[in-house]
Amino acid sequence: MSAVNLSNVGPSKRKPGAQARCLFKGQILLFIAFLFAVSCCAQIHETILPGPQPPDATENVKSWIGEYTRPDIPTPITVFEKDGKLYAHGNPVGDCVISGHAKNQLSADCRPPHPNARLIFENNGTRTFLVFDQLWTRSDPSAGAIQTASLVQRQSIELLRSQALAATPPEERGTFKKSDLVELTAADPALHLDIRYATSNDFLGVPVYTQARAFLQRPAAAALRRVLRKLQPLGYGLLIHDGYRPWYVTKIFWDATPPEGKIFVADPAQGSRHNRGCAVDLTLYDLKTGKPVEMTGGYDEMSPRSFPNYPGGTSLQRWHRDLLRRAMESEGFTVYESEWWHFDYKDWHEYGILNIPFEKLGIGSESK
Repeated sequence: MSAVNLSNVGPSKRKPGAQARCLFKGQILLFIAFLFAVSCCAQIHETILPGPQPPDATENVKSWIGEYTRPDIPTPITVFEKDGKLYAHGNPVGDCVISGHAKNQLSADCRPPHPNARLIFENNGTRTFLVFDQLWTRSDPSAGAIQTASLVQRQSIELLRSQALAATPPEERGTFKKSDLVELTAADPALHLDIRYATSNDFLGVPVYTQARAFLQRPAAAALRRVLRKLQPLGYGLLIHDGYRPWYVTKIFWDATPPEGKIFVADPAQGSRHNRGCAVDLTLYDLKTGKPVEMTGGYDEMSPRSFPNYPGGTSLQRWHRDLLRRAMESEGFTVYESEWWHFDYKDWHEYGILNIPFEKLGIGSESK
């Protein structure tokens, strides 16, 4: 047995330069890992992109876009932009390519040909479409909101609130997860808020919420943060309009909305996914300007423009709408069939209906 000495029990000696080579190899491995991470992120971004981003339409082109209607015909004519050109679609014009768009007059090549459907002009500041010597007028997207607001003015919002607070949510059977509501601004300050229902800038024309706050169940809030992380490298943030909604507010909306607009509000007898803390209303905003991006229709607009598959608007508006949808769907949210801004989280059915006012929810705290 060889003798034990300090030379063979201490750290092993290395040849000159060995340590530098190990350090260099480590740097190479870190660089490869960085490239892999960048590649993965790029692939994620590519999967949520709805194709190349189109240029924005000119203001003159935008001024003609919309739904043109007649009181005696239920189906509107849709004028929209694609690839920088204006198109018209719907009975009785069929499909039209609009070849010229001066400030006050357009000409269209319609298929099948309709010689009397070739003139669009401006009359007293209202866009009108002349088809078979009959005028089609561009509909006002705020008409539904105006009508609803008029109803609320006739019935005091405080009366509707007191009636809703006195009512009882529907009884549910089954076992539900314990509610764990998270305030979104506490979960991630990068989530910006525009809580319309706490202002007069909503479809009722009066404030309904007493506080401008937004909550979601913890798994949905975590998923929303992941969506935000995917969008930020593309230059976009998330602007939250609404999250958890106490049941009594759903009843106010239902009672205040006329029959033709009830497709856009939840029936309190069934409860809303907002009541469960698993639905969110939101849009994109530009990180550079801080302004919301233009979509095919406005938030809470009671018109066909609100449908997530609405074919009208501009190419860029549809691109932004589809980007939001693809990003949300990548993290387990599903768009509501009548509202491009409304998304339900996949586990919504595992939570019960809640009726906790915002005043009883502490900042960043869980519901009890």
